[in-house]
Amino acid sequence: MRKFILSLLALSVFASYAQKKNAITKPDKFSGLDTAFERVLKTWHGAGFAVAVVEKDKIVFAKGFGYKDYEKKIPVTPNTLFAIGSCTKAFTSATLGLLQADNKVNFDKPVREYLPTLQFYNEQMNAKIIVRDLMSHRTGLPRHDYSWYGFPSSSRDSLMKRIQYQEPSFDIRAKWQYNNFMFLLQGMIAEKITGKSWEENVREKIFKPLGMNKTNFSIKDLAKDADASLGYDVKKDSIIKKIDYYNIDAMGPAGSINSSVNEMANWVITWINGGKFKGTQVIPAAYVTEAMSSQMVIGAALPSKEKPDVHFSNYGFGWFLASYKGHYRVEHGGNINGFSASTCFFPTDSIGIIVLTNQNGSPIPSIVRNIITDRVLNLPYFDWNSDLKKTSDSAKAKAKLAEATSSGNRKMNTSPSHVLAAYEGIYTHPGYGSFDISLKNDSLFARIGKDILWLKHYHYDVFQPFDKDPEEGIDTTNKSPLQIQFIADLSGDIHELLIALEPTLAPLKFTKTPKAKPLKKEDLQKYVGEYDLGGVIAKVFIKGENTLVVLVPGQPEYELIPVEKDRFSLKIPVSGYFVQFSVNDKGETSELTFQQPNGNFKAKKKS
Repeated sequence: MRKFILSLLALSVFASYAQKKNAITKPDKFSGLDTAFERVLKTWHGAGFAVAVVEKDKIVFAKGFGYKDYEKKIPVTPNTLFAIGSCTKAFTSATLGLLQADNKVNFDKPVREYLPTLQFYNEQMNAKIIVRDLMSHRTGLPRHDYSWYGFPSSSRDSLMKRIQYQEPSFDIRAKWQYNNFMFLLQGMIAEKITGKSWEENVREKIFKPLGMNKTNFSIKDLAKDADASLGYDVKKDSIIKKIDYYNIDAMGPAGSINSSVNEMANWVITWINGGKFKGTQVIPAAYVTEAMSSQMVIGAALPSKEKPDVHFSNYGFGWFLASYKGHYRVEHGGNINGFSASTCFFPTDSIGIIVLTNQNGSPIPSIVRNIITDRVLNLPYFDWNSDLKKTSDSAKAKAKLAEATSSGNRKMNTSPSHVLAAYEGIYTHPGYGSFDISLKNDSLFARIGKDILWLKHYHYDVFQPFDKDPEEGIDTTNKSPLQIQFIADLSGDIHELLIALEPTLAPLKFTKTPKAKPLKKEDLQKYVGEYDLGGVIAKVFIKGENTLVVLVPGQPEYELIPVEKDRFSLKIPVSGYFVQFSVNDKGETSELTFQQPNGNFKAKKKS
């Protein structure tokens, strides 16, 4: 008996030793990542990032690298909040998935059944664009991103009204084209149906059941959090510089969520498990399947010789779909001032990866995502960091070559057709907004939103914009690919400008409204009177405190806006109409001239 007990003890010790030996020899999928990720930060001059990896229903790796505050050297943690940008889109579409399950929305019905005040560019779009088209970027509209990004608004209704003036570049469902406005509309559909804001819908239906308690919707709330990251950009290819948060609350459904990798992990776990989180069905299973299935082909995305096992590029509902080395990948990236992100999962492998970084327009999320993917799926090693650096350097070299070619088209020794003061004004496009061009000293400057651009003369009436940093001044190394061309009307006055904000469309026209030069009531008094226009009496009078008005019989009253000495523009929605008063040395007005595109018409002042 004693011998038998000793034998059992020996067997137990042997088994224990074998288990320890197996545990030691089993490869750790995450070993050496610190070194690899420090190299990534160094290569791309990154401030910091966080990453989380989930398997089935658990977080198996979560860690921060680098700094959330680079100046103070405060480290990133897995709970640090970052702006996730367009990773927001899957949340927005999921709110419609919940409403679909309750039979409150039908993806195949026209959008205007839910948003009756919405107007698209033409009647065909009004009648035929369905909810499913919004969710999969197939409306025929290009991005038109300058409309909301360059001309921000605090009102979702105001942004929606701009869509009517945004031209499509393809027929409906003819081509996949990314468009943030269409995700704004999805959020507004949910608001209209539920009577609650987009934020309330997402918080109640998704954040709360997933335990995403710190995740929020606004940079105002982001700034208040003790574990929030600052945002950074890379200047002159190597200088890490803090940049301001950018408020996109009105465009929120397309990309305003701020979260951490730990809380985003709960979101990914839910998708991996068919919409369930901790046994509760949070997102309808049928919607999960539909959302991560192909709804629109993005492009051919054929395998290359260098990467024969990476191919296929389609779009679901708020998700990009691809084949990564034989594994079906569902992913979406995000970019907004100072931040970049990637949220991805492999549904058949039950693996998910979230990478959030505080670097503007950064390749770091995709590099880190691919490095981890190769490890957790036991795929052959590939140096993604070096590969993307090589691609980036090649793209920069090509851009410099293209810039040199572009500069070669410049017509040297030319001058603007007018004095620079003639280009001043407010320029407006109804699908975008208005911006101001002013003359300061001997230069023209455009103020678009919070940005100030120096307009450098290129040739003739074409100007090249350069960023003007409030602290560092004009950055001549950061030349915009855009050019502004000013156009004169038949009277010879500058009345509009052209700017190619959408590569697939003709340059957009921004119509000029002269900027009012304030005059006091006593300054306007000399223009008041009756003027004989070939037997028709035109009356000029002051309305209110200091508004000069002209009235011609049979026509409405026209407010006059002072633009130059004794010259006024008519406050009407078309340009090229002015009133010029003739004033002598004594300050007495003798006549006025109606300056119009079809000619000039003089009227003598009656005594």
